[in-house]
Amino acid sequence: MISSSQADDITALVAQTSSENAVEVNTPALATVLSTHVDGQGLVDYDKLQVDRRPLDAYNASIQLTSQATYDSWSEPEQIAFLINAYNSLTLKSIIDESPIKSSIKDIVGVWRFKRHGILQGEQTLNNIEHDILRADFNEPRIHAALVCAAISCPYLRQEPYTGENLDAQLDDQVSIFLSRAEAFEIDRENSEVRLSAIFDWFKEDWAPSYATDEGFAGSDNERAVLNFISGYLSEEDAQYLKEGGYTVRYSDYDWSLNRQ
Repeated sequence: MISSSQADDITALVAQTSSENAVEVNTPALATVLSTHVDGQGLVDYDKLQVDRRPLDAYNASIQLTSQATYDSWSEPEQIAFLINAYNSLTLKSIIDESPIKSSIKDIVGVWRFKRHGILQGEQTLNNIEHDILRADFNEPRIHAALVCAAISCPYLRQEPYTGENLDAQLDDQVSIFLSRAEAFEIDRENSEVRLSAIFDWFKEDWAPSYATDEGFAGSDNERAVLNFISGYLSEEDAQYLKEGGYTVRYSDYDWSLNRQ
């Protein structure tokens, strides 16, 4: 947990941010965190971040002070980028608030369902941000390649924040990177299997609105939608294999170990 002196620092950051500009999201602070403490494989130096947490706290203070009216005035890409950044930043906060740092986010009691965070001048849990806002308000399944729950099997954390201007390209890049990992996507022609990340199982209904298909992809209706989506990121040969069906869809075991350097 954070110390009393750290709590005082956070209070000061909130007051400073409020006095300077109560509606400006401090994206540069988040950029500093990601460029400083995240490596090229998306792994985080949590020990150094815990010591040098002021930029993270400054960013989180700014998303707490941003008003709902300001959020409502943004474009859809700007809203999605804000929410992804908030989710990832608050996840980092949840990890470094623990002392000693846990070996898995799952060891933090109530981290998704009960621990509440300041955002948009209210309070939300991580589950609220992901399920009740992002998934409920937007038809954008690529968020599942961008939301990082601090586990090894999660998508990689980027070394830059998401922005409304660059969101489409950033999400496409995230999907491509995620699918390049064998634990996220692998074709095993010898055994007639396609193995996917468990993420595609947990949230498979999110792809149906835009990618439902009657083509020959294997699996259930929702699985065919997922495979149809994935095929758009593959070589022509691999995409054709998926479309022909005749294989079994299986899901990889999820490694919940901390995504720690």
